Amino acid sequence: MALQTRHWDRIGNGGVTVTQLGFGTAPLGNLYRAIPDTDAQEILSASWDAGVRYIDTAPLYGLGLSETRLNPFLRGKDRDSYVLSTKIGRILTVTPPEQRDGFGKWFDVPARREIYDYTYDGVMRSIEFSLERLGIDRIDILFAHDLDIFNHGTQETLDAKLNEFMNGGYKALLSLRDQGTIKAFGAGVNEWQPCQWMAERGDFDIFLLAGRYTLLEQEALTSFLPLCEARGIGVVIGGPYNSGILATGPRPGAFYNYDPAPEDVLERVRVIQGICERHGVRMVDAAFQFPLRHPSVISVIPGGQGVSEMEGNIRAESAVIPEALWADLKNGGVVREDAP
Repeated sequence: MALQTRHWDRIGNGGVTVTQLGFGTAPLGNLYRAIPDTDAQEILSASWDAGVRYIDTAPLYGLGLSETRLNPFLRGKDRDSYVLSTKIGRILTVTPPEQRDGFGKWFDVPARREIYDYTYDGVMRSIEFSLERLGIDRIDILFAHDLDIFNHGTQETLDAKLNEFMNGGYKALLSLRDQGTIKAFGAGVNEWQPCQWMAERGDFDIFLLAGRYTLLEQEALTSFLPLCEARGIGVVIGGPYNSGILATGPRPGAFYNYDPAPEDVLERVRVIQGICERHGVRMVDAAFQFPLRHPSVISVIPGGQGVSEMEGNIRAESAVIPEALWADLKNGGVVREDAP
């Protein structure tokens, strides 16, 4: 099967060609529940057989488990046949099992502690560790991970981390790109505001924005996405279903932003779902395709902990959606008028 691809090359270094449907591997790190290695390999095989050729991972996912699960899967595959991104900003250190990070979030994972490190040396060490876990000889795209208030708690702490990165890790990434070691770099975050701050101060290629440009949320259209379009910056959209609610619908206990959805979000999703149903469209299909209508978006990477979820994402990528649906979503006040 051939999925649609998008080629991105901002600075003329050959760029990358990614499938519109990418594979976000946080669930392979046993996010919220443990899955056996055999299941993880089955999901990876199903995505590969469906034509997915862009894979995103990170040291954080399963405290190294996601990267190590990719190792046997990628072994023997032509390195030019896929695009891989991982992240910097955390160093994992060995710790007694009872003192590891991520209890309640990561299950049955290595005993590791996360140390935020956005310095030049920290970034170079992180890359070496990732290459070892992955068992490959190069990474295509590197993202500075979680430079946002969601992870750092306060604007003051975030400002210190952003400055640490721009004075250190950013220079390492710039050097690696100039040498041709990587094709592109950017940041992978949960908020568009730090992305804009970085884009205004540095030479960034691609941002991975999780959950902030979706059928539910389009505030990024105000200033960040126009800036990306003007500068030729690519955007990868993570969390297109806002942690699940745009896939499951507004059922009780539906997740939004990693927590049970509040009533105002449930009501907004009821409106979206109703409009989709009138057009005979699955809401999850519309949620997947909506971000791809923006010219800066190069790939959408929903996660999936099972083959059925992966198959659902594949179906969403190829679904035919009538133009009238988008118009009705705007008329219904749930999608901004300036959304492409």
